[in-house]
Amino acid sequence: MHWFYNWFDGIKSDFILNFITENRYMYIVRGFGVTIKVSLLSVLIGILIGVFIALAALSKNKILKTVSRWYTDIIRGTPAVTQLLIVYFVIFGSSRLDKWIIASIAFGINSGAYVSEIIRAGIQSVDHGQVEAGRSLGLSGAQTMIKIVIPQAVKNIFPALVNEFIVLIKETAIVGFIGLEDLAKGGDFIRSRTYSAFMPLVGTALIYFLLIKVLTKVFTLLEKRLRKSEIR
Repeated sequence: MHWFYNWFDGIKSDFILNFITENRYMYIVRGFGVTIKVSLLSVLIGILIGVFIALAALSKNKILKTVSRWYTDIIRGTPAVTQLLIVYFVIFGSSRLDKWIIASIAFGINSGAYVSEIIRAGIQSVDHGQVEAGRSLGLSGAQTMIKIVIPQAVKNIFPALVNEFIVLIKETAIVGFIGLEDLAKGGDFIRSRTYSAFMPLVGTALIYFLLIKVLTKVFTLLEKRLRKSEIR
């Protein structure tokens, strides 16, 4: 067992060096806060853009259809990191907005292309008879969409939206390219000061993993409640 104690002492020393000495764990704490802020604002922007683009894709207006098609093709056909750099250095190059807000806008624009396809598919999955029933009850097209189609579509697309949110959280790890100190960048700062790669990298990976597991559990419970309300 002597080898085990030596291994454990090494892990303990590595942990203290990377996280306890000089309060280096604060890099992780501050980075975690930035990751959460960017992720939440990004998903909100992504949903708003996604709804608009999905409705444009389903409209009978050729201009709106063309705009929505080009938007999804361009965003899904280019790397997220390139979009982030364009938004930060080109579009907001002279802006005084906080970096985390600019990053959120970039990720929201990226996410909107994927969310729009999810929403479009969800709306189209609702039986057309539901629309006809709403119109026969005297509801307008907009009222039918809001009161009948969208509530049913949300239940169908909820798992896909959750998956997009989870992917978005992990994608925010590239914000270090614009100098934003998120969770991944916090681990990188620690590594650059201690010259120890194992503990900072594994530590940040573990935090991402636990965050995703907790969110997955919460969203699974929400999905079950949605399914129960559908049965009723």
